Amino acid sequence: MYEEFRVTDRWSGEELDCRWKGTMVAIATRHADAVDVRFDVNGRPMWIALPLEAWKRQKELKGKVITDQLAAQIAGRFLRQLVEEGYDSRREVYTMTVPEVLSQLDSVVAEAKAKGQMPTLVRG
Repeated sequence: MYEEFRVTDRWSGEELDCRWKGTMVAIATRHADAVDVRFDVNGRPMWIALPLEAWKRQKELKGKVITDQLAAQIAGRFLRQLVEEGYDSRREVYTMTVPEVLSQLDSVVAEAKAKGQMPTLVRG
C-alpha cells in the first residue's frame, strides 16, 4: 500500500516517487524516543518519526502491538497526506504525534482489511 507510491506535490504539481527504504529505532541514531521510517522521495531521503509512546498507547487501548510493517505503512500514509496537503520539501524529518500515529494506524488497518491483506515490505 504505502511502501511504494506516487503522489503529486500540491504546490509544484510535480509527481513524486516515494519508496520505503528502511525502519530503525531512533534511540541509537538521534537519541530520540521514536522509530524513524525512511523513504526516498524522488531520490531524496525523507524521514517520518513515530513516537515510541504510540506503541505503549496502542497496547493499552487495543491490546495489540504496532509491527515494523505497520509502522512503515503508517509513515507512508502520513507522508502521502503531507505531500497532498502541501508539505515543506526542504525538511528531511517530520515527527508524528501519538494521536496521528493511532489515527493513521486505524486507517491503514481498515484499508488493508478492505484489500484482504496487509502488503509485504520488499526492499527495492
